[in-house]
Amino acid sequence: MPQQNLSLAEIEAVAREAHAGQTDKAGRPYAEHIAAVAEGVRVRGGSDEQVAAGWLHDAVEDDVLSREWLEGAALPQPVKDMVLALTKGEDEDLESYTRRILATPGALLIKEADLAHNSDPARLALLDEETRDRLTEKYAKTRRLLGIEDAGD
Repeated sequence: MPQQNLSLAEIEAVAREAHAGQTDKAGRPYAEHIAAVAEGVRVRGGSDEQVAAGWLHDAVEDDVLSREWLEGAALPQPVKDMVLALTKGEDEDLESYTRRILATPGALLIKEADLAHNSDPARLALLDEETRDRLTEKYAKTRRLLGIEDAGD
């Protein structure tokens, strides 16, 4: 009998538990970011698979879930593909990373929601000026490479 895929609620619980205790650059609970990305995907018209990948988008990159966990998880293959596309390698250049996102069906919408939350002026205001300036430039460059309009999110 085929394994039943995890529900969105189960995926949310896994992601929240995996990131428990983790904070963002401003010291806020990391779960706020992954929830904002998943919601951003949903309001942008994303599919349930894209919302699921939104919950998990940083889990492998942040080493809170392993690639082995992802490979064996009861998730549709497109969710796994999107999560891996969004997982930037430690020494990977931004151009290679963005090309992989563009080549993976569904991944661009998740990255768009991620960038929107990362670029939120209220969130950036919590950072020191040097970090804020560095990240603002990084996010703008990523948007350019992905062909995402900067609508002032």
